[in-house]
Amino acid sequence: MSANNMSISSTGTATNNLQSLIYRSNHDDPSSSELGSVSSPYKLDVLDQLLLPHTKKYIPIPNVEAAWSVIRSMQTRGAPLIAIVASLGLAVDLKSNSKSVEELVALEKDATDSSKIVAYIKGKIDYLRTSRPTAVNLFNAMDEIVSVMDKEAIALKVEMEAGSTSPSDMRERIIGTVTSHAEFMLKRDVDDNKAIGSHGAKALIAKKIATTKNDATSTPNGDDAKKTGIRMITICNTGSLATASYGTALGVARALHSSGNLTSIHALETRPYNQGSRLTAFEISEEKMPGGTLIVDSAVAALMRTKGADACVVGADRVCANGDTANKIGTYMLACVAKAHDVPFYVACPFTTLDLNLEHGDLIEIEERSSKEMIESVGAPKEMNCWNPAFDVTPADFITGIITENGVIHKGADGKFDIKGFANAI
Repeated sequence: MSANNMSISSTGTATNNLQSLIYRSNHDDPSSSELGSVSSPYKLDVLDQLLLPHTKKYIPIPNVEAAWSVIRSMQTRGAPLIAIVASLGLAVDLKSNSKSVEELVALEKDATDSSKIVAYIKGKIDYLRTSRPTAVNLFNAMDEIVSVMDKEAIALKVEMEAGSTSPSDMRERIIGTVTSHAEFMLKRDVDDNKAIGSHGAKALIAKKIATTKNDATSTPNGDDAKKTGIRMITICNTGSLATASYGTALGVARALHSSGNLTSIHALETRPYNQGSRLTAFEISEEKMPGGTLIVDSAVAALMRTKGADACVVGADRVCANGDTANKIGTYMLACVAKAHDVPFYVACPFTTLDLNLEHGDLIEIEERSSKEMIESVGAPKEMNCWNPAFDVTPADFITGIITENGVIHKGADGKFDIKGFANAI
């Protein structure tokens, strides 16, 4: 399976310049399937996003330490992509890292069950969890892998007691389970993003038509939808570079572009890391989206007042049970400006970003980056004190709808989101 190695057109997904990662497994070369063999083709390379758009360089990820490092340093970023890189990085570590292979082989000796092997892998998973604290996708992905691994371990215990499985088979099956699920999550991310784009595009078109007709209950007909153009605003980067492919909020723009309904898209520069100016502007240019325009963060109020906008669509790193949403710093500001100008404000994210265990946004741990990162990005005095949160929380009151691969979560008659109810209904 060659992960993000997909041919993508300007009407739908990503060009070769927008590959966030390249993953190779023995599905590509079945003859090289021996665990830990020199010829083992399990490899992962991730695009160094700190060098974009002027330099394109891929970083090899041979082990979990390398995966942790690129996530922590923000060489790879975006909530969905962080989860995928951590998962595939774990798979490559277990399959191809000679040190891990040797330690795993040693653990199988005299083993009566898979508990030592499972504990060993969980240690690596716990380490990956420490890379960045705010994006819930990483934690959900690690929880998924633990769950499937534990289920396989239970089945193996029964087989070991019956004498129908050897220790080496046990090891390979546990590792195979981890690897298969990591690869499954990779494919799922691409499929989910395309569904998010489709649902989001339809929701924005319907919202504009309903607003124009002053009838929130109207259903747009085909002719209305075809001639409805959307002027969209976004922040940070939520496209192919933030996911396995296609994107979430920027995936909505891609879907609108594909159907001929995207009139313009404005990207906020997104200080201090400038993901908007470096990454989103790069994706917009590569795909030749109409009306693609970069603005400084502080210009968005003037933009809405003088030029107008039909919708803001942003990504998310964590969505609480009540709809409060953590996303890149500046998102809350954008939501406030949108509310002041009656511009609908949507969050686009996969279900793995929903955290139903957190009731509200005050409970979200917000990562704070070093002062050095901010000072170096703006040329401030080196001794200047800085406050540099990487994320902020947008209250649910400011959000019009939450776009997921399973549809759009709208507010009920009470003006509140019932995200748990939506999830339970699926």
